[in-house]
Amino acid sequence: MRYLFALLLLGGAAYAADVAQELPAKISKPSVDVYSAPDLNAERLLTLKRNDAVKIAGQKGLWYEVGAMPGKSGFVRVNDVRLAQAGRDDSGPNVLFVGKSGLGRGSETAGVRGLDENQLRIAAANNVQLEKMQSYRAAAKAAAAYARKQGLTATAVAYAAEAKPAAAGQGGATQAQKREGISQAQGAMGRLGMGGGKTNDAAEMASASAGKSEAEQQQEELALGPALAARVLGASPLWSDDAAQRRINLIGRWVASNTSRPDLPWTFGVIATDEVNAFAMPGGYVLMTRGLYRRLDGDAELAAALGHEISHVVQRDHYNVIHKQEMTQAGAKIAMRNVKTPADGNPAAAYARDFVEKNGAAILMRGLDRSAEYRSDEAAQIYLARSGYNPLALYSVLQKMGSMGNKSGFLAQLYKTHPAMGKRLDQIDKRGQGVLEPYLSR
Repeated sequence: MRYLFALLLLGGAAYAADVAQELPAKISKPSVDVYSAPDLNAERLLTLKRNDAVKIAGQKGLWYEVGAMPGKSGFVRVNDVRLAQAGRDDSGPNVLFVGKSGLGRGSETAGVRGLDENQLRIAAANNVQLEKMQSYRAAAKAAAAYARKQGLTATAVAYAAEAKPAAAGQGGATQAQKREGISQAQGAMGRLGMGGGKTNDAAEMASASAGKSEAEQQQEELALGPALAARVLGASPLWSDDAAQRRINLIGRWVASNTSRPDLPWTFGVIATDEVNAFAMPGGYVLMTRGLYRRLDGDAELAAALGHEISHVVQRDHYNVIHKQEMTQAGAKIAMRNVKTPADGNPAAAYARDFVEKNGAAILMRGLDRSAEYRSDEAAQIYLARSGYNPLALYSVLQKMGSMGNKSGFLAQLYKTHPAMGKRLDQIDKRGQGVLEPYLSR
């Protein structure tokens, strides 16, 4: 046992000779058991204490493999340790980045062809690519059938913070009704000699600031989603891997089906850039970079990364940022009520077109409030549990990304809009597993 402990802590010369790509880590809990197999019912080899150093030799599901006696391996769960951060991202291949989803990092270390805010602002819409992305869209039944083949079943898990949009007929007066009310009031003021009956700037802003009905919000989301996605695809086209595109749509649609907004036209895609990032757009559109996709091992980790973005859509995070920006740009002149309704009578489409023409997809590089990011991590774990996955899959994803270091070129844009991975992991640890505890042994 003493020999085993020494190998675990120091990497072990005999074992290290067989494993060229180990990752340093420290035990993050007061007490952690090391098992002989990736199974909570397996033999316990020894117990480690907080801050004990270990070497991670590989990953099996949501377990990390650590050096042990010759011919044996020890296993700890992904949330039992905290991986050390790399100083830079071009230090060579990494065992934890070689998963079922892709080919690992091999060709990606030569450089990063990423997307920045300026690119997303000026990129023209690529509607051909948008149609291709939409062609991969999976129906809810197809996603459920895929899940059943993987042995997954939906589970009811309560989540009080989840947005529950009102029915389309609820949510207050429409903009047309509000305009009519303002017009009538101004007409009365004019007849009384109190304003001439003309719409002034204050009235314009008051009308724009008034809450939109649920129907209007939904219509605008559905118009904004594809408009923004087309601009992202104009900056970076879809990755030419049909299997990856089909897979991300089946898994994404299954997870989205287990949210409070299952009826959105959920559409997912992988774009051909090696940076590590993902983008959530109103109305159910989600794009992930090839660099992130390739670093995810198995369906659970892909579902975890998508769950975070799906939560942003469910909560209308980016839509609300757009609505707020509408209030502050040029006296609210881009508000839907100020855009000429097109021939098809769809003011939401005109609103989306006007916004995207002025801003491109740069809004996706605007950082959300940190509380929104932490909430989306929490929601992702809830969605994992509801979808039949182990909620620890999100922890594994954040561990991998955090181990790349905060100076990684692959994560440069992500860190501009998200808290550091360590802080996100700290929030999960602080929150604890709570209602998720029954699902951690899946």
